[in-house]
Amino acid sequence: MTHHISPDHLSLDQVGEILSSQSALALSAESSTRIRHCREYLEQKLASNDQLFYGINTGFGSLCDVRISAADLEQLQHNLVVSHAAGMGDTVPQEVLRLMLLLKIQSLSYGHSGVREVVVQRLIDFYNAGVLPVVFELGSLGASGDLAPLAHLSLPLIGLGEVWYEGRRQPSAEVLKKLGWQTLRFQAKEALALLNGTQFSAAYATWSLLEARRLADQADLNAAIAFDAFNCRLSPLDAHIHQVRPHKGQISTAQKLLKLLENSEIAQAEKTAVQDPYAFRCVPQVHGASRDAIAHIEKMLVTELNSVTDNPNLFPDDDLIVSGGNFHAQPLALPLDYLAIALSELGSISERRVYQMIGGQRGLPAFLTDDPGLHSGMMIAQYTAAAIVNQNKTLCAPASTDSIVSCNGQEDHVSMAANAATKARRVVLNLERLLAIEFMTGMQALEYRRPLKSSPLIEKIRTAYRQVVPRLEADRVLSEDMEKTLGFLRERH
Repeated sequence: MTHHISPDHLSLDQVGEILSSQSALALSAESSTRIRHCREYLEQKLASNDQLFYGINTGFGSLCDVRISAADLEQLQHNLVVSHAAGMGDTVPQEVLRLMLLLKIQSLSYGHSGVREVVVQRLIDFYNAGVLPVVFELGSLGASGDLAPLAHLSLPLIGLGEVWYEGRRQPSAEVLKKLGWQTLRFQAKEALALLNGTQFSAAYATWSLLEARRLADQADLNAAIAFDAFNCRLSPLDAHIHQVRPHKGQISTAQKLLKLLENSEIAQAEKTAVQDPYAFRCVPQVHGASRDAIAHIEKMLVTELNSVTDNPNLFPDDDLIVSGGNFHAQPLALPLDYLAIALSELGSISERRVYQMIGGQRGLPAFLTDDPGLHSGMMIAQYTAAAIVNQNKTLCAPASTDSIVSCNGQEDHVSMAANAATKARRVVLNLERLLAIEFMTGMQALEYRRPLKSSPLIEKIRTAYRQVVPRLEADRVLSEDMEKTLGFLRERH
C-alpha cells in the first residue's frame, strides 16, 4: 500500500492509518510540481538580484544581517546542520521518528519551502526503507523551529550522524553506502527548511493523541467494569442529568457506559448504598471533560499537520519571499500542556477507583484476596498506582509558561513546546500503566460478585483476559500480572 503525499487535507485518522498499515510514501504529481516550481523560482531570484533573504544568503538568528557570498551558500547550509546538531538526552522513540519524517515530508511538499525535489525524495527513501535518524529529546526551545532535533534528523542526508536500521544503531555513512545512496549537498535554503519547523513537537503530539484516543476508550471500559465491581447504581448515567448540562464529552461518556453495562445482572441487582463515591458517580463529568480536551487539542494539531512551518516562506506565484514566524510552536505548546493535564486526570480518577475497590467495602474482601492478612492481594498494586499518579502530577507543570531568551536576544520569546511534548508522552505511558492496574483490579473484584455476572460484553472480555492472567488465588509477583495486562489491553486495539 502506498500513500501519496499531496496538498489534500491530512487528518489524524489518516496519519494513524499510514502508520498502522505500514504504507510506503510517494510524492503525488501535484506535490512534485509544487516543489519544483518553488525551487525554480528561488534559483531565478538568487541569480537575478543582490537582495538579502534571511537564511538563504545571510547568516542565521542574530547574524541575520551578515551577507554570505554566492560561493559560500552551500557551505552555509552545511554549517547550519552540523552546528545545530547539539541535542542531548534520551533518543527519540522510533515510532515518533517515523512521524517526524512523515510530517517533515508533508510540510515541505506544499511548495513554499524552496527545497529541491531530491531532498524530499531522500526523506521518503529513509521512511520507506526504515532508515530512522538518531535524534535526541533535549535541545529544542520550540521556536525558530525544533532546531536541534531536526538537525539530527537531517544529518544522515549528508552522511553524518547515526541511524536506526535493521534493528540497530549504525553510522549513517555506512548505511548509505550499504543502500547505494549518494550523500546530498544542501543548496541555498535547503538546510534551513529542514531545521525550521515544528515536526519534533508535532510528531510527539500526534503519537500522544493517537494513544490518548485509545486510552480514553480504555478508561471508559475500566469505569464500566468498576461500576459492577463496586456494585454501583446506574442513576449517574441517566440521560436526564446530562441533558441539563450538555457537554458533548459528558453526554457521550454516560451513553457509552450504559452501553457497556447493558444487560448486566450486577447492575440490575438491588443496591444498598444511596450514592456512590465521586470516582464512580462523576465518571461522565471527569472522563467527558478529558474527552472534550482531547477533541480540542486534535483540532489544533490537525491544523499544524496541514501547515508550512519553516522560514522564510516562498510564494512563487506572488513573487514573494517573506520572513515570518511560522516556526513558533506556541499553537502546540499550550495544547500539549493541556493534554498532559487532561490525561493525568483520567489516571487520577482511575487510581481512586482502585483504592475504593480494595478497601474492604460493599461485600468485597480487603485487598481483594480470599485470606487477608496471610495474603496481601492487590494492596501494593494501589501503591504503584499512587506513585504513578504522583509522577504524572509533577509532569503536568506547564512548559509553555516559561520562555528563556536565546540567540543574543533575537529569539526573545520561545514556546518550550518540545518539553511540553516529551512530558505529554510520559503522561500517556503512565496513564496506560494506571489503566492496566485498574483493569486488573476490577477483574479481580468481579470475581467476588459471583454468581451474578456483568454485561455479556464485559464477561466476554473477562473470559479472554483470564486466559492471560488467572484469578488471584494467592499472592504472586504482581508486576508480571501488570505487564501481561498491558499486553492484553494493547492487543485488544
